Amino acid sequence: YGIWRFVLGNPSNFAKPDPAGGFWPKHEGPIGGLVKMYEGGIIVPVLIACFLIVLVFVIERFMTISKATGSGNIAEFIRKVQYHLANKNVDQAIAECDKQKGSVGNVMKAGLRKYKEMITDTELSTEQKVLNIQKEVEEATALELPMLEKNLVFLSTLASVATLIGLLGTVIGMITSFSALGAEGGGSAAAELSRGISEALYNTALGIGTSAVAIIMYNVFTTKIDGITYGIDESGFTLTQSFATLYK
Repeated sequence: YGIWRFVLGNPSNFAKPDPAGGFWPKHEGPIGGLVKMYEGGIIVPVLIACFLIVLVFVIERFMTISKATGSGNIAEFIRKVQYHLANKNVDQAIAECDKQKGSVGNVMKAGLRKYKEMITDTELSTEQKVLNIQKEVEEATALELPMLEKNLVFLSTLASVATLIGLLGTVIGMITSFSALGAEGGGSAAAELSRGISEALYNTALGIGTSAVAIIMYNVFTTKIDGITYGIDESGFTLTQSFATLYK
């Protein structure tokens, strides 16, 4: 509301400012492009709030998922670990996990520690050792995945809600237009008709724009998460297959 009322609605931005002021000043004649959004009416502050919330969650998710992705290519990291395991060099494989610094590296490191522990275990069978490694990987995965998916629900919700709020503003604008026609009739209502249509279209544009940003970024983030999840699954498969093959 503060952005709409005091930035966009600053009296200096209008040819005919409303001297009464108040909660919803009826300024006329906006000067400049962005200032024209003020004519969208009282729904505009809600849409601006939705856009700012989307922006906050986009930045937060981008930082978190970038950190979870780690350094370097995930597929290349897994190939390096496979190479070290094939040479029975578990410590070097763990060192690769420390370099990766991402969710895949964290899961792989947890699995490798159990892997190393199972090598020296003389009581359990190979199948039991493999199950223990698999269980360790699953537990580490359960800790990593919720962090990746956190707050994505807000983006998906705002993608729908912003469109509906924009539609509400559109309906209010059209009601204003037709009310002006009904009350004053003909050419005398042209100014109010124009104002109502502007209100409708600005709300539509803001709603669709906010929704589009939310949908695009949601899809970008889910694609990145799918890539990380695939890497985690491949890590677990790599560890269990390697142990089952090398330590029968």
